[in-house]
Amino acid sequence: MAKQDNKQSVADEQPESAEIRPDDAGQAAASAGETQDASAQLAETSEGDALARMEEELTLAKDAVLRAQADAQNVMRRAEQDVEKARKFALERFCAELLPVVDNLERALEATSGDDDVVKPIAEGVQLTLKSFLDALKKFHIEPIDPAGEPFDPQLHQAMSMVDNPDVEPNTVIFVMQKGYTLNGRLVRPAMVMVSKSPD
Repeated sequence: MAKQDNKQSVADEQPESAEIRPDDAGQAAASAGETQDASAQLAETSEGDALARMEEELTLAKDAVLRAQADAQNVMRRAEQDVEKARKFALERFCAELLPVVDNLERALEATSGDDDVVKPIAEGVQLTLKSFLDALKKFHIEPIDPAGEPFDPQLHQAMSMVDNPDVEPNTVIFVMQKGYTLNGRLVRPAMVMVSKSPD
């Protein structure tokens, strides 16, 4: 009997198990759902930020590629221009060395001008040599500058002296001492000229 009373008192002392009510279960489920929604929104926000960053990086990469392509095209264009210039003006120094030969042939013609029968065949030979020489120069786009009677151009002419001459306009080339030459339009040697000026 005493044992049964002890068991009953022990049973009375044990706390009753907590009962779960339906309202509490609904609130727990609702809070769990809110937590999941919040984490889902956070995940979507981080994904959106990552996507925006990736789009920005893609735009920057595209710009860098376009710039690199433009730089490469510019380098190629400059290289082509340099090659073209080198091809066009490779003969510039050679041309400058040949011009005194032309000058000497022209002087020889001036010295042999006259009616002397002995000199005439020599003059004709010099004339033909000069003509063939000038034709060869012309094939390589080497053109003479002979500006007699033209206005003085400081980019093509070198004034050696200025002379009073009321018969022509001031600043006109009245005499060419030495012809000038161009190679593909670039000046190789200016023409040495005498220029008129207005009387004081």
